[in-house]
Amino acid sequence: MKIEKLGFIGLGNMGYPMAKNLEKAGFPLSVYNRNKAKAAGFEEQSIISEDIGELVDHSDIIFSMLTNDEAVSEVYEKILQREIKGKLFVDMSTISRERCISIATKLKEKGAAFMDAPVAGSTKPATEGTLIIMVGGDPEDLHRAQPYLEQMGKSIKHLGANGQGIAAKLAINYFLSTIYQGLAETILFSDKLGIQRSDMLEIINDSASGSGATKVKTPLLVEENYSPAFALDLMLKDIRLAQQAGADYPLLKTLLETYGKAHDQGLGQLDVIGIIESIKS
Repeated sequence: MKIEKLGFIGLGNMGYPMAKNLEKAGFPLSVYNRNKAKAAGFEEQSIISEDIGELVDHSDIIFSMLTNDEAVSEVYEKILQREIKGKLFVDMSTISRERCISIATKLKEKGAAFMDAPVAGSTKPATEGTLIIMVGGDPEDLHRAQPYLEQMGKSIKHLGANGQGIAAKLAINYFLSTIYQGLAETILFSDKLGIQRSDMLEIINDSASGSGATKVKTPLLVEENYSPAFALDLMLKDIRLAQQAGADYPLLKTLLETYGKAHDQGLGQLDVIGIIESIKS
């Protein structure tokens, strides 16, 4: 297998451990983050690039993990100013399908390739390399990126052309938003009835209603400590993206109201299950 030079843009809560897994696997890696302090820990084995252009020039395959449409657009506008023919770009952010397809088109016009590859899973699976990666793009580009994606995820799903990875991510996060609101309401109801949270969560997790989503949020609910693995504001962004993509179902209005209220109350930087603090107020 030809070992290609990798670049990784965006070293936030998710991007940092994902890039670390590429580094641990021994691949030649350059990293970039707008706040350079967040690149601490990569200096011994990898290259910390001074700017996006430098990283792109010295990489064959470039991964990006950014916050929203605006951040992705800002980065790719700079990328499009470089000579990028033959390079492969893999955006793992959660953005709108329209923005994704627009960026893919512009990159291909310059002779580069593009895949959308958002992930299911939060910081723990990102660290463990057990994310589920949903891919939209050409099969040959996935074949090229596969050895590197395998270091970050336990499952790689090819779902079709550009935009289809994003489509799957919006759908799964729509589902998760309903799970977390339902879980929060159930815990508040059991609180009201005098059931200990640890007992109620044990019942949930040991029954058919339990899932990976309920289990991962159990310690946060028991300890009432909502340090973010996946911030509430990011879920609100994804619910709105789902709405833009055509979600028009009975629960949508409720989700927008509930998560929007939490944002307005200044709770947006809590973990998504911190929605419980807004619902009980």
